[in-house]
Amino acid sequence: MQPSDIPAVSGISDAVHGVFTEDAAIYAERLALYPAGCFMLDRDGSPMGYLVTHPWTTANPPPLNEPIGAIPADADCYYLHDLALLPEARGGRAGSAATQYAIDAARGAGQGAIILMAVGGADTFWRRQGFTDISGRLDPAKRASYGSDAVFMRREIQ
Repeated sequence: MQPSDIPAVSGISDAVHGVFTEDAAIYAERLALYPAGCFMLDRDGSPMGYLVTHPWTTANPPPLNEPIGAIPADADCYYLHDLALLPEARGGRAGSAATQYAIDAARGAGQGAIILMAVGGADTFWRRQGFTDISGRLDPAKRASYGSDAVFMRREIQ
């Protein structure tokens, strides 16, 4: 992902996430803070999806649509901030491939686990990718910005 991709990322986010979309400035900040964790999915030169990830701390998942300021020095996991695929990019294992990118990036960052906040029923997809629900370990107030059905999930990686 490059800074010039941010308008496409924002458009894909709006199309895919609806009420859970984030401002373009949020994606630009994540890219500036941790470019090694930001990826675009293109098909025939057209953007079809994106993946945004970065090191983080398990106890404090970042609120939706808020800047994070910095990557924490005491990161104890890898945060899968967002995976969005346009409908025409789904199937064909694009989601599984993106998950593998996240796993590889987490390993490259020296982290042994990935966390994420699943919204809009996406926990079903993430369970198929090996993630488990750890919502009970998190103060419900820390999930509030993601909606009442948000599921806090984790996957250990080797």
